[in-house]
Amino acid sequence: MAKFDKQAVLAKIGETGMVPVFYHSDAEVAKQVVKACYDGGVRAFEFTNRGDFAHEVFAEVVKYAAKECPEMAMGVGSIVDPATAALYLQLGACFVVGPLFNPEIAKVCNRRLVPYTPGCGTISEVGAAQEVGCDLCKVFPGDVLGPKFVKGLKAPMPWSKLMVTGGVEPTQENITSWIKAGVYCVGMGSKLFPGDRVKAQDWQYVTDKCREALGYVKAAREQ
Repeated sequence: MAKFDKQAVLAKIGETGMVPVFYHSDAEVAKQVVKACYDGGVRAFEFTNRGDFAHEVFAEVVKYAAKECPEMAMGVGSIVDPATAALYLQLGACFVVGPLFNPEIAKVCNRRLVPYTPGCGTISEVGAAQEVGCDLCKVFPGDVLGPKFVKGLKAPMPWSKLMVTGGVEPTQENITSWIKAGVYCVGMGSKLFPGDRVKAQDWQYVTDKCREALGYVKAAREQ
C-alpha cells in the first residue's frame, strides 16, 4: 500500500519541483542513490521499471526508504500496462509514471487513489488523460517537444499540471526555461547520475547535484 496518498504525493512533487529518475539492478546501489537524493532535498523519487527483476529491487528500496528516508514518496516509471502498475502498487509505489498514456492504468491507480502520470506528446493526449483523472501529465520526450509546447498548451488549458522528462539537464538555463514555460516539475535522469560517479559511489556528488537543481527550480519560480 502507498505510504502517501494522492494529495500528499502531488504536494511533494509540486513543492520541490524536481523528480529524479533512476534505475540500477543492484538494490544496494539504488538505496544509496535514493538516500543521496533525499539528503539533497528530494521528496519524490521515480524508480524506472527496467531490466529483469526490477520489481524485486524496488521492493527492497521501498523498505529501506521507509526507514532511512521517511518523507520520500517512492514511485515507479516506464509503466505501460495495468498489470505491471498493479504489481508495483502492491509493493508500495506512491505514484506511477509512463512513457505513454494507457487509460487502463488510470483505472488501477484511481482505485487505490495513487497518482498516474502518463507520457503525452500532444495536447489532445493531455486532455484525454485529464478526463480519466490524471492530475499530473508528463510531457515526453521533453527535448523533442520543447518549452514552447508547454507554454502553448497552458495558454488554452491553464489548469494543466505538467512534468517534463527527457533531455532535462541540471543547469540553470535548462531548468529555468522549463519552469518559465509553466511546468509543475521536471523529471531528471542520467544528467543527475553520471555513470562514472555512480560506479565510483560518489554519493556526495549526487546530493550536491540534487541540491543545486532544486535551487535552480526555486530561483526560477521566484523570478
